[in-house]
Amino acid sequence: MSGIFVSVFLLDKVDTEIKTIGVVDNTHIFVNKFKDSDRIKFEYLNEDINKVRDQSQSRGYFGVLLIPSTENLSSLEKAVTFYSESQPGFDIISKIKFTIEKEINTQKYIAAGIDEKKLTEIKTDVDIQTRDLENKETSTPLTTGLGFGAGLLIYLFIFIYGAMVMRGVLEEKTSRIVEVIISSVKPFQLMMGKIIGVALVGLTQFLLWVVLSSSVFFLLSSSLMAGKSDKEKAEMIIKSRPGMEQAMEQAGEDSPIKGDKMMKLDSILGTINFPLLIGMFIFYFLGGYLLYSALFAAIGAAVDSETDTQQFMLPVTIPLIIAYIAAATVINNPQGNVAFWFSVIPFTSPIVMMVRIPFGVPWEHIVLSMVLLIGGFIFTTWIAARIYRTGILMYGKKVTYKELWKWLRFHN
Repeated sequence: MSGIFVSVFLLDKVDTEIKTIGVVDNTHIFVNKFKDSDRIKFEYLNEDINKVRDQSQSRGYFGVLLIPSTENLSSLEKAVTFYSESQPGFDIISKIKFTIEKEINTQKYIAAGIDEKKLTEIKTDVDIQTRDLENKETSTPLTTGLGFGAGLLIYLFIFIYGAMVMRGVLEEKTSRIVEVIISSVKPFQLMMGKIIGVALVGLTQFLLWVVLSSSVFFLLSSSLMAGKSDKEKAEMIIKSRPGMEQAMEQAGEDSPIKGDKMMKLDSILGTINFPLLIGMFIFYFLGGYLLYSALFAAIGAAVDSETDTQQFMLPVTIPLIIAYIAAATVINNPQGNVAFWFSVIPFTSPIVMMVRIPFGVPWEHIVLSMVLLIGGFIFTTWIAARIYRTGILMYGKKVTYKELWKWLRFHN
C-alpha cells in the first residue's frame, strides 16, 4: 500500500532515459525557445525535413518536430507536425504545445504594438484562502481527497469482505459441512458468526494497513526527501504529476504554487479532525459491511454454485454503485439535498456520509444516519436469516425471486 504512494518518486529515479527531439524550424522564430529538461533534449536542425525523418533513428532522435513557414502566425497554429515512430507521451506534447503557444502570443503582441511586460505586470492571479470560523486555514482539495478516498475504501471493502462471506457460506453448503455444523448451532448463529468473524478480519487488516503503510510511507518519503531544500521537494512533487511541470512554467517564478504554499500541508492537516474521521470510518465500515454482508450471506445460502449468484448480486450492488456515482455530486455540494438524503439512507450512507464528513456535517445528520444504518442492518439481517435457514439445506433446485418470497413468508 505504501509502495503505491512512494512509487511516483521511485519510478522517477528509475526512469532516466533522455529523449532527443530534432527541431526543423523553417520560420526561425523558435530557435532556442524550447527549454531542455532532465528527460527531454531539443536539437535544432537546418536541414530538409524528409532527410531528417529518414535518418531520425540512426541519429538517435525520438522524434522530429516540423514548424513550417506560413503566411501568418494564425495559420501556423494548425500546421505544426511531430513525427515519431512511437506515440509521444503527454509531457512531450504539452511541453511543445506550451512553448509554441507562448512564442506565437509574444509575436502577436509585438505585431500589435503591445508591451508584453506590461501585460505580465497587470495580470491578476487571485488566490482565495479558505478558513474555518476559528480562523484556521483549510484546503478544499485536501478535504475532497480525504472524503472521496474514505468513501472509495468503504466501497471496495464492502465488496471484498461481503463476497468473502458469500463464498464462505456457499463453500460450506456445497461441501455439505453445514449439515454437520447446524446440528450444534442454530442457522442464525452460524450466519452471524461468519459475518462477525469476517468483519473482525477486515477491521484487523485495515488497522494493520493504516499503521504499517503509514510507517513505511513516512520512512521512505523521509529518506527520499532527506537533505533536500523546500524548493527541491516542491520540484519532486511537481515532477510526479503529469503536465504539472508545464503548468508551473506558465504560472511563472512568483506563482504561489511554487512558493511557501507547497509546504503548508502540515498546517492544513492540523485542521482536519482525524479522530472523528477515523472513528466515523470504522463505524461506517462496520455498519455498511454488516448491512450488505447479511444479504451476501443470504445469496450464498440460496444458490448451489457461484455462477448462480449473479442474478441476485445485481439488486444488492446497485445501491452501492449509485452511492459511488452520487459521491461526485456530493463533493461539489456537500450540504445539498442530494448529499443529505444519500447520507441518511442506510444502503448509500456508508459511502456518501464518509464523503461529507471532512467538509463538516451537523451532528443531528450524523446521529440520524447512524441510527438508520443500525436499523438497516437489523432489517437486512432479519431478511437474510429467513432466507438462510431455509436455503442452507436446499439442494438441486433453481431458486427464483418468487421462491425467495415464499421463504421470507414461511413461519416455523
